[in-house]
Parts: sequence; C-alpha cells; structure tokens
Amino acid sequence: MSEIRSAPPAEAFEVSCKDGLVLRGERYAAGKSLGTVIVCHGFKGFAHWGFYPYLAQSLAEAGLDAIAFDFSGSGIGPDRESFTEPEAFSSNTFAREIDDLENLVDYARRRRWIDWRQDFGMFGHSRGGGTAILYSATEAADVSALVTWAAIDHINRWEPSESQEWRKRGFREIVNSRTGETLLLGTDLLDEFEAHGNTKVNIRGAAAKVKAPWLIVHGTSDETVPHAEGELLHRLSPNTSTLRLVEGASHAFGSTHPLVDAPPVLEQVVRETVAFFVRHATSE
Repeated sequence: MSEIRSAPPAEAFEVSCKDGLVLRGERYAAGKSLGTVIVCHGFKGFAHWGFYPYLAQSLAEAGLDAIAFDFSGSGIGPDRESFTEPEAFSSNTFAREIDDLENLVDYARRRRWIDWRQDFGMFGHSRGGGTAILYSATEAADVSALVTWAAIDHINRWEPSESQEWRKRGFREIVNSRTGETLLLGTDLLDEFEAHGNTKVNIRGAAAKVKAPWLIVHGTSDETVPHAEGELLHRLSPNTSTLRLVEGASHAFGSTHPLVDAPPVLEQVVRETVAFFVRHATSE
C-alpha cells in the first residue's frame, strides 16, 4: 500500500441549480493544463469519499484539471460529508444528474476552466458511471474520453414485487452502510424508469451511441454490480470501448473512507485511468 499524499490546493465552488438545489465541488488545477476531466460519484457517494480525492489529485499531477463535485440530489450538505438534504436525495433522478452535468459544464466554460472550443474527459463510478454513459451519448456532449469503473448497465435494480411495494408506500428505505442511516427514496426514480426506461435513461442503448474512446474497468469480485454488466457494456460498444477486468477487485477497488493508504489494486486502476485520459482527453 502507498500512503496518500497531501492534496494540492483545490478551488471550491458552488453552482445554483434552477430548482433551488446546489452543486458543490472542487477544481484540482494542474500546473500546466493539458485538458479537463469531470469526476462523477455514485449512489450514496460524494466527491470527498474514499478514492475520489486521490483520483482527482492524480489527474492534476499528470497535467489534467479535475473537477469533482456532489450531484445536487446526492443528499450531501455544505459540510461535504453528511446527509443533511434528505429531500434532494429522495427526489433524485438520472435526468436531474444529466441536468447537473450540463449546468456544471456551462459553469466551467464561463469560468474558463474549459475552453469553449475544448472537449473534456468524463469519469464515473457505479451509478455515476451510468450517468456518465448517458451524458456522453448525447449529441451535444463534448466528451473526448470516457472512463467508467464498476458502471451499471441498467437503472432497474429492483424486483417487480419491490417496485409494487415501493409504489404502495410512496418511498423505499435505503440503508447507508457507512453511517447506518436509513434514507428514504421517493418514487421519482421509479416514475422515471417506467416513463423513460427504454428511451432517455436506457444505459444499454446509450452505450451503443458513445463515440469517444472509452475505458471500462470492472472488478471480477464486485459485490454490488456484477462484472457481467461491464462485459455487456463492452459488447455494446466494440468500436469505442476497451474492457479491463481486474481480477479479484471489489466494487470500490479496495478503497475505504477515509482513504489513508491506497491498496495496490486501486493504485493500478488509477494509473491506468490517468494514462487513458492523458492519451485521449487532452486539448492538443
């Protein structure tokens, strides 16, 4: 294992959303920037969790500005650690997360963190990987490279009996294993799947439309998202994607929170991810 280095100064920012919620994050600036990578966290995740700061720091040290942020529906509050915005979490959807990305990119361009003529890299883990795929497949996306770790290939993660009970109660209980909290998820996500599961939020359909070079990383011992989902995403995008199955790796690639020491498997996938972005997500 390698001890985590002290992070370089990162510039904090907040972006107001049209529905009154807020995007909060940091920009890890490279000394001489070759390009930019936007980092998307997963379900119940946040930008300060586990490996995200380590990844962002590694990107910046390699010459790529990294923008890591909390989705407006993450439920994470101003302290960037605690679930203090339960209503935002309860009503979060993939459509809202895509809106967040569009809002963030517009803000970054106005701040000149990303040149108006410049494409950028996109990273996503788990559910954030699904969101990154959906965003990258849109016609307006200026994505030059995509990397997903343990990405989901579909949003319907529940059985029919569970959705019936969810609809009947009006909410679903989600246990946060990190804190022991029980979070309530409203029916907005269920509504979204039933209305747009085969169209706007069809991750498998989006995978076939991704045009940017794409590195798919998945652990063979993933306890949350089976590696078969990563394999399917690769089969759906054979002309653009490269599949990297990591033998014995877990969903978070050995990461813990807080991350004090980076295990070898995490170091390896970070190195490969950074190298991929340096090759494909630069402005030159």
